[in-house]
Amino acid sequence: MDGATLRHVGTSGGRPALPPDGVPTLGVEEEFLLTDLRTRAVVPCAPVVIKAARDHLGDRIEAEIFPSVVETRTSPVATLDGLAQELRNLRAGLAAAAAQAGCRAVAAGTAVVPPGGPLEITDKARYLRMAAEYGPLVTGDGGAGVCGCHVHIGVADRAEAVQLCNHLRPWLPALQALSANSPFHGGRDSGYASWRTMRWAQWPGTGPAPLLADAAAYDALLDAMVDSGMMLDRRMVYWYARPSEHFPTVEVRVADVNADPDTVLLLSGLTRALATVLLAGIRRGEPAPDVLDPVLRAAHWRAARDGLRGSGIDPVDGRPRPAVELVDRLVLRATPGLEAAGDLPLVRDLWQRQRKLGCGADRQRAAFRRRGDLRDVVDLLVV
Repeated sequence: MDGATLRHVGTSGGRPALPPDGVPTLGVEEEFLLTDLRTRAVVPCAPVVIKAARDHLGDRIEAEIFPSVVETRTSPVATLDGLAQELRNLRAGLAAAAAQAGCRAVAAGTAVVPPGGPLEITDKARYLRMAAEYGPLVTGDGGAGVCGCHVHIGVADRAEAVQLCNHLRPWLPALQALSANSPFHGGRDSGYASWRTMRWAQWPGTGPAPLLADAAAYDALLDAMVDSGMMLDRRMVYWYARPSEHFPTVEVRVADVNADPDTVLLLSGLTRALATVLLAGIRRGEPAPDVLDPVLRAAHWRAARDGLRGSGIDPVDGRPRPAVELVDRLVLRATPGLEAAGDLPLVRDLWQRQRKLGCGADRQRAAFRRRGDLRDVVDLLVV
């Protein structure tokens, strides 16, 4: 890469101007596993839990492909305080509904203790068709499901959404590393900080979003992927950042779900602030960094393996760097957006705390080391 690209990625240079429209709104979707009170194994309680939660949460809770998983979604909010309140309310409603159903909701990217046997697919036409078309990609590993945390950032329109996805590409591995929270899977340590990333990567339509010229190019590519039969519909594009098919947002999909609300606030605050800064550049006509897909895939693989405790891959030069150094660089790049939102003191404090404690994967492994009991890991993750 040339020096201009290097500066644009944010390793040096002055602070960019902020978007004229101010700070974007944000929202969060969280997926949770349901576990047995005694064994801590994953259980198919979603239909009962969702029914019990409807009075309090309404349509902000819904089913996923496996009846061991539920998803909650916040309303769009303007502040991290508002997001924190939304998350508290959703998690409290989910926890109460799970208790009423005789199970618990757990925030882990993968099932720590697997189900006693294969689970049925949720009785919904789209999910049943996915199971028929993709077979072991759906039902493999016991079919318990994987759980992510998706951050939605408000944008002006679809054209801007595509451009923001282009500009976000180099930064997403760092966000992935700080949110890694799935080291255990199927009763054993996978050796990865985020096994959810590796499991999900088996699906077609996953990985870094490609660089695309505009919304027309995005739509044409998605139509071609659906026409090829690789995807059943446009919702099955599972790139790490994508324009929403339903809302004027960009959806960032690299994070594991996390039990620690501070991690969710840190992830969301950084994502929103970074988008604020990048949107300023987009509106000034700045080109997106042309980072090679193989380098980005290497960076995501390393983030999945090491989380915060090891090395990441610098997408600028492809060289290993300490993961915390790459997050530091992200915080620096996002600082004008954090200042504009009034989030800088909070996000700095949250990052320093996370830097000391490690990511969720580090905390899970610490819980297991105390007694060698996976039940302790599950108990750590209850919401």
